This record gives sequence, C-alpha cells and structure tokens, in this order.
Amino acid sequence: MRKFEPKLLPLHVGSVPHTDPLQACRLTFKYFPQIPTWPQLPRRTFLENMYVQFSERFPGVVLEDGRIYVDRTQDLDPGLEQLYVAYLENQLDFAAISADYAAGFSRFIQEASVLSHPLVAVKGQVTGPISWGLMVVDQDRRPVLYEEVLADAVAKHLRLKAAWQERELRKVCPNVIMFVDEPYMASFGSAFVSLGREQTIALIEEVLAGIKGIKGVHCCGNTDWSLLLETSIDILNLDAYEYAEALSLYPTEVRAFLERGGIIAWGITPNSDKVMDETVESLVDKLHGAMNLLVRKGIPFEDILAASLITPACGTGSLTTEMAERVFELTAGVSAAMRRRYGA
Repeated sequence: MRKFEPKLLPLHVGSVPHTDPLQACRLTFKYFPQIPTWPQLPRRTFLENMYVQFSERFPGVVLEDGRIYVDRTQDLDPGLEQLYVAYLENQLDFAAISADYAAGFSRFIQEASVLSHPLVAVKGQVTGPISWGLMVVDQDRRPVLYEEVLADAVAKHLRLKAAWQERELRKVCPNVIMFVDEPYMASFGSAFVSLGREQTIALIEEVLAGIKGIKGVHCCGNTDWSLLLETSIDILNLDAYEYAEALSLYPTEVRAFLERGGIIAWGITPNSDKVMDETVESLVDKLHGAMNLLVRKGIPFEDILAASLITPACGTGSLTTEMAERVFELTAGVSAAMRRRYGA
C-alpha cells in the first residue's frame, strides 16, 4: 500500500548552518545517500529564511530591514489575479524559486544529476500555509492567515511552489518526497492561535493537492497529531526525541494511518547542544522506547519498523556546523544500526 518502502533509511529536514551551497550538498549526499534533501541555507542570506524563501511573487509582499510583511495598503488585486490565473492554469513557472532565494536547490539539482549511484528518492520541502500565514503579517502586524482572501491565496501560492519544486526534482529522480513544514502547528489549539480544525485541514490539503508523489508533513513541536494524521499525507515527521509520548496518545489514528500505508519519520536526533552528549547507542535505545510507546497501545512492533524513517528532530540551520554534522552523523548511524539489527 505504501508509495515506497522506507526501510529505516535516514532523511534530513532541510536547513543547515553552512553558507556554501556545494559544501551543503556534499554533506547531504554523504550522510543521506539514498534519499538526499536539498539544503536550505538561512545563514547565507535573509532570502533563505524559511518564510522569505517561498515568498517570491506573493501579492503585496515586502522585504525590508530584515522583515517580511504584506502591505495591504497596496492594490493587491493585480497580484491576486496573476496568482489565481497561474493556479487555475497550473502555470508552475510562475512559482519558480530563484537561485537568490534557494542557492542550495539549484546546486542540488546540478550535483544530483551527475551522481554515480541510484537514488531511492529525493526530498524537497516548502513552508506550510499555517506557519507561513501566521508568521507573515500585514503592515499592521496582523497575521495574513486571519484575512480570508489572503489565507486562500497563501495556500494556493504554496501549492504552486511545492508543485514547481516537485517537477524540478523529478528531473534527477522519479521518486520525489515533498514535505510541508509546519512548525507553527505546535501552537494549534492555544490561546495564541485562532484557527478552526476544518480550516486548518483545508489549508494544508490545498498545498498537498499540488503534490503528485509522496507527501509529508513535518512538525517539530507537540500538536494535535490526530489533525495531521487526518490529512492525506504519506509521511508524518515528528520530534520523537521530545514528543514521542504525545504521539502515543493517538493510537487509533496512528494505527489507521499505518494501515493505509502511512510512514512515521522518527526525529530521534536532537537539533540542540544535547546532540553532543548522545551516541548512536543511546539514540537507538531512545528510538526503541518511542516505538514501544505505540506497541503498548496495541500496534505491532513489526508494523512500526516496516513503516519507519530516521531523521533529526528538526532542521539544523540554527546550530554550529560542527553540531549540525554531528546531528547528521548520528542520524545516519542510528539508521545503519537499526537496519543491521532488523535486516532492513
């Protein structure tokens, strides 16, 4: 039922602290040779901030003084019309991400096209509509997601960004995994976020609908996991180092997700200075503990193993290069140890 067999392979989330795109690409090919991810380089330039990176051609968007916002005092109608025409006609080039905004992406395409070994898949990522729409505000600092027309435009804009990216990645590998990154889902249901469940699912589904291949969602905090499991995703990526117990509170939803071919990407390597105190062995033990939380809820261990990827808890863009490479080394090491133990 699955779109591909995960086999406990390693995967990384996206961002790295490096500023040289070639160095960053070689790092991902070194530690994640089966499923490499194009690297986001937020320290290279403000344009690679995870919200700015996918903002090109959004109606009324302004970048100034290290800030991104939508100026609603402008006439947004021409820009909205262009966006909706591109959406209705599936004009993916409208959503192209330029090299200035994603140097790692363009370099990744070049490097991946000349690799000497076959790939299981390649991975891309786009910031999700909930996180983008809550973090990008208007001129009065009101999140654009709270304005109905702009909320719809955000989802359609990001859908095109994901679809364009997937098309470009298919040029180097037919199997593409596209992740929708939703860190702000950790605030869903809190007093700080006024969003209903149906609206949230509809916005995320709008973006997912533009992805033809393997669809994933990444959330690096605690959230209502039943909501994300209710969407059409194929992969759920969570911070299993900190929040595995929270996922185990939804055994019925997890079981249904696995039964329909879903995959859990266990973010077992911490993306903090804690990583310097961990070893492959300690993280393997922690991963078994995380999986056993679900086993105790009646989900067979073999079913979990067969539906698992190994990842860092989140991106490494905020770490030192030394720490980031330690995260990658341990993630690859945990994957290798698990594969040896269980014959993946």
